[in-house]
Amino acid sequence: MTIRRVFMNGNSQSVRIPQEFRLDSSRVEITRTESGDLLIHPIPSDRGSALLQALSRFDDEFAAILEEDRKESLPDQEREIL
Repeated sequence: MTIRRVFMNGNSQSVRIPQEFRLDSSRVEITRTESGDLLIHPIPSDRGSALLQALSRFDDEFAAILEEDRKESLPDQEREIL
């Protein structure tokens, strides 16, 4: 544990992170717990590649099933114009 000073950087607060806690990411997600603690989670720079990899696992058969399901859905409801 180390204690660091909070300082103003323009209109934002900043904290200098010691070298032993250096992050491999240029972006982070910051959340506050119910007790008030701040949690910093690095955001990987290749987040999109995981999504693309997951989507590539869907084959043509899966797409056909989704298309059939969409065709079998209930018709749109007719409603009065407001």
